[in-house]
Amino acid sequence: MSFVTVPRSTPLRPQNAANAFRGRFFPNGATMNDDIAAIVTSVKTIAVVGWSPKEDRPSHRVARFLLSKGYRVFPVNPGQAGQDVGLSAPVAASLSDVGERIDMVDIFRRSEEVYGVVEEGLAIGASVIWMQLGIEDAKAAALARAQGAKVVMNACPAIEIPKLGL
Repeated sequence: MSFVTVPRSTPLRPQNAANAFRGRFFPNGATMNDDIAAIVTSVKTIAVVGWSPKEDRPSHRVARFLLSKGYRVFPVNPGQAGQDVGLSAPVAASLSDVGERIDMVDIFRRSEEVYGVVEEGLAIGASVIWMQLGIEDAKAAALARAQGAKVVMNACPAIEIPKLGL
């Protein structure tokens, strides 16, 4: 598997969402090899690691957006564990505490903390690792790809999904 790096300023207006990203080149030289449309249409459960109870935080808004799109969303934040926040389950302290199969791990943590989150995500069987805008870790991406997971780096599903018209 390969990873995806999406520059923030790249406007994407795909004509055919199913093939819009395959092999596409971007100004920074990155190639989109993992099909984002295939990822977002195949996953059903998403853990948001680094979820915040503060409504003005991106992790909070993205979790709400994903829930509105029909995904089951599981917030992960050890400082908020056990609280019912109106998502698909109460806040979990860790990915292993979610207690349900997670398809995608959406990471809202600093890049230096990503590797441990990826290890935990792979341990619970996640098939997609998604690193939010500004978050990249090539070593963690390589680990995930080596274990068969798809990886998206430096992108946000709440931005990519509308671009695909989904």
